[in-house]
Amino acid sequence: MNIRERTTTESAFAPTSAEERPRDTRTRIQEIALRLFTEQGYEATSLREIAEVLGVTKAALYYHFKTKEDIVASLVVRRTAFLDQLIDWVRDQPRTPEVRREAVRRYAASLTSEGYHEIMRFLERNQTALKNHPDIGQMRAKMVSLCGHLVDPTAPPEVRLKGALALFALHAALFLLPDEDLTEADRADAALKVALELIDA
Repeated sequence: MNIRERTTTESAFAPTSAEERPRDTRTRIQEIALRLFTEQGYEATSLREIAEVLGVTKAALYYHFKTKEDIVASLVVRRTAFLDQLIDWVRDQPRTPEVRREAVRRYAASLTSEGYHEIMRFLERNQTALKNHPDIGQMRAKMVSLCGHLVDPTAPPEVRLKGALALFALHAALFLLPDEDLTEADRADAALKVALELIDA
């Protein structure tokens, strides 16, 4: 397994003892599944194929994940947990421009975590197949909730829309600024500037 494959999901899963080996297998399943789901599609990839690429029996894979839906849930669990934390933080703060800007900065910082881009590409390329997945739906609902906490619900619709677009602008840079001359840092900086302009509108 190359370095890129090791960092596609939670690289902190690297084993340090015999007791950690099952968790390492779980991480390798996530990495291989994520790659196959992205390259050939979620619906076109079977658990048997994931097991074959991993070099284990299907029964061994079942020990960690019973279904493909379970694998997807494991890939987005940290994202969902982060959204919960940010929503809780924003909910406890006064509705001020400073709080809104800080929330956008925290959200932007979360997008630089290891594996984020790979997971976003997977989600973007499998939108139709995952539209009814409960964990993906929950993540979307949390995004809507976060947007609602960032903007005064009594504000004009165009103001509320700009507040929502501030967060989505941070995601859009990955797909709308594909220039080969831009680094990931360049894209992130540009996205944050646009997001802060929108949240201040």
